[in-house]
Amino acid sequence: MNPPDDSELVERARTGDHAAFDEIVDRHERRVFAVALRICRHHEDARDVTQEVFITALRSMAGFRGDAQLTTWLHRVTVNAALDFVRKRQRREASTVEELGDHPSSDPGPEAAAIESVRAREVHRALGTLAADQRAVIVLCDLEGLDYAEAAESLGVPVGTVKSRLHRARMQLARALGHLRTSEPAEGGGPLR
Repeated sequence: MNPPDDSELVERARTGDHAAFDEIVDRHERRVFAVALRICRHHEDARDVTQEVFITALRSMAGFRGDAQLTTWLHRVTVNAALDFVRKRQRREASTVEELGDHPSSDPGPEAAAIESVRAREVHRALGTLAADQRAVIVLCDLEGLDYAEAAESLGVPVGTVKSRLHRARMQLARALGHLRTSEPAEGGGPLR
């Protein structure tokens, strides 16, 4: 027997079937968390956002009309919740961008792992310099693989807005990460991944 699709689970959840809603959470929790983490940049914050997304989904399930796919709707709820969280955090803490990457690794490992670790911290730090709306389009388009229309629907903005935000975000990231390309090791150094 095939498992029920999302639309069937939504219909069952709308009638109060808690097992159906639990299945929705099981299916989508990892992706919601991944999107939240890429926007919020902290595991604990992403967990809080993920929890908020599913609380919102549970409360809003009766009003979900199915105009969009469940995944698109959850993306929209996740992005909005994560952006709200980031804005609130930025008001409370003006210097959160610098907090990542300041702690040296306790296990330096081989040279390649060290270089990759530095790259990952630099990319993470560079993402943190983007405006929240630019970070959201990078996460949705470049990391989650959504096309422009899907990202626009998730964000509730026109496709042209997604394209311009994405272009500006990519340009800013390229400037911020340009030094990584020039500091490649002489032997076997490939492009930034």
